[in-house]
Amino acid sequence: MSLFKQLFIAICVLMLVNFTGSFLVSVESSREQQVNQLRAHAQDTATALGLSLGPHVNDTAMIELMVSSIFDSGYFESIRVSDPATGALLVERTGVPVSGEAPQWFARLVNLAPAQGDAIVSDGWRQAAHVQVVSHALFAVGKLWQSTLGNLLWLTLTGVLCIALGGLLLKRQLRPLDYMVEQSNAIARREFLSLPELPKTPEFRRVVNAMNQMVGKLKALFAEEAARSEVLRAEAYQDNLTGLANRRYFDSQLHARLNVEEQACSGYLLLLRVNDLSGLNQRLGGPRTDQLLVGIAEQLQQLSRGRFILARNRGGEFALLAPGVERQEAQQLAEQLEQMLHSLQQTGASDCTPVAYIGLTRFAPGDAEDELYRTLDSALTQAASQAQPSWAFSELTDQSASVDEGQGWYRLLDQAPEQGRIQLYFQPVVATADPACVLHHKVLARVLDEQGVVIPAGRFLPWLERFGWAARLDAVMLELVLKNLQQQPMKVALSLSGSCIREPQALAGLYAQLQNHRALSAYLTLELDEDQLPDQAALENLTQRLRTLGFGLGLQHFGGRFSMIGNLAKLGLGYLKVDGSYIRGIDQENDKRLFIEAMQRAANSIDLPLIAERVETEGECQVLRSMGISGVQGRLFGEPAPWR
Repeated sequence: MSLFKQLFIAICVLMLVNFTGSFLVSVESSREQQVNQLRAHAQDTATALGLSLGPHVNDTAMIELMVSSIFDSGYFESIRVSDPATGALLVERTGVPVSGEAPQWFARLVNLAPAQGDAIVSDGWRQAAHVQVVSHALFAVGKLWQSTLGNLLWLTLTGVLCIALGGLLLKRQLRPLDYMVEQSNAIARREFLSLPELPKTPEFRRVVNAMNQMVGKLKALFAEEAARSEVLRAEAYQDNLTGLANRRYFDSQLHARLNVEEQACSGYLLLLRVNDLSGLNQRLGGPRTDQLLVGIAEQLQQLSRGRFILARNRGGEFALLAPGVERQEAQQLAEQLEQMLHSLQQTGASDCTPVAYIGLTRFAPGDAEDELYRTLDSALTQAASQAQPSWAFSELTDQSASVDEGQGWYRLLDQAPEQGRIQLYFQPVVATADPACVLHHKVLARVLDEQGVVIPAGRFLPWLERFGWAARLDAVMLELVLKNLQQQPMKVALSLSGSCIREPQALAGLYAQLQNHRALSAYLTLELDEDQLPDQAALENLTQRLRTLGFGLGLQHFGGRFSMIGNLAKLGLGYLKVDGSYIRGIDQENDKRLFIEAMQRAANSIDLPLIAERVETEGECQVLRSMGISGVQGRLFGEPAPWR
């Protein structure tokens, strides 16, 4: 029972005891008053009657007339006139009033006895008669009933008013407790709330001030760990001069596109090399050359707009990874970049030679990274040997794809949902400490072609994005997952595309599907990619709505934007899945280990579980286990497969 209820009940009990005591004292006081009034009334009547009968003591008719006139007033039970010597009755009148105002149960409860008065009728010095008057208690009970009703009504009104005012005052005084409960719940949701206005009650003021200090220290601790993790990430994966990713990070992303089934896809690789960097250093000096490199990085970022992976490999060499891009679009990228670099012409050289040369080649799953870089070197050599343009293509193999490739993908993906060619594959996510304990299953999409060959997501997802059908796939996948959970409940995680979150109609459809299956909320967690997160306001609305519906939310492929974890802290996420590029070879590369350890400390300070993706060796798993990572996912623990 809450403190408010306990105190409120205590107030009600005290008011009830006070009310009962006051009421009983009031009734008893009124009862004694009525008894005294009855006694005085009977005695006064007897005395007055005795004096009145003195002149007529020998006239029996007159005595009877006077007794009857007094008795008929209705306040007496009996009036008797008797001979004091012999006790013989001279005149007697008795009777009971017809009705009373008080109910019988009240009359029995108060038990108000009749009062008696006596007087002597004198004839000179002789006692001629004895008068006995008994007052009836019915009318006194009636007055006592009216008085009791008045007291009851007044005490009830004042009691109810006091209880209501006491409840409001108590609720107002206990409001800081409610906010402290919200603070505690917010900490559980990885939020940090402080009460700006301290309560006036000294006891609550001390408690709230202590809570604010605790929240402030937790927030500072989390910010410190997050900043340290970001510094380590920048040292390991970021170029100090340009702010772009370094060669190490770029190679890990390229490796994933070529070898990791879930992220494998085709596209184009672009390599930009500054023309005669050593000569520029001699002619312009180090600071101006660095300024040129920074300018090239800015042009690349402007061209990419977050769509592609950018890196500065070394010196004057920059790389751009464009998954899902076809030759025509890659050519447009090269032309746009050539025009952008033209603005740096005067800064980079004193003649009309290009600032940099650009080489492009197509990559596909299964290609060797070394062969791709050799092909890019060949393209750069070709670009440098020609007058115009300053870019050139060089293909690793015969890439003469069919002109109808796009149409084939369009037809296949358009018909796949209706023809039932979309299948669910599941990969276990297990606890690091106990691989036999499955935390949940990751749901993966597969498409069957006309021959029944299974196509991994990495090959068809870029085409879905190109056709604008990513949200459509999300709706189909969610429907299949919900049907599967109805047949066989188990904890699963399903990824959502950025298109589903950005498109209002698709998001409304998502909410409608989840609303209709709220009973399955304990089994389904939705996931978003780090690089497809909406703005902070939209993300907060999404998490709040999902929390209302009972469904959880997690982030996958996390790590590249670790600085944003401060904004993610208050979203109440279920977990963070660390991108596999930061996990690969962690048992052999100490700086990766330092970065993941710092990330783990920052996440642990807000009780946010970390799950490592693409764990493929026992050495990686042992390192992650020693760090206290909550879960792992990868081929080491199971290949994606249909549910059996």
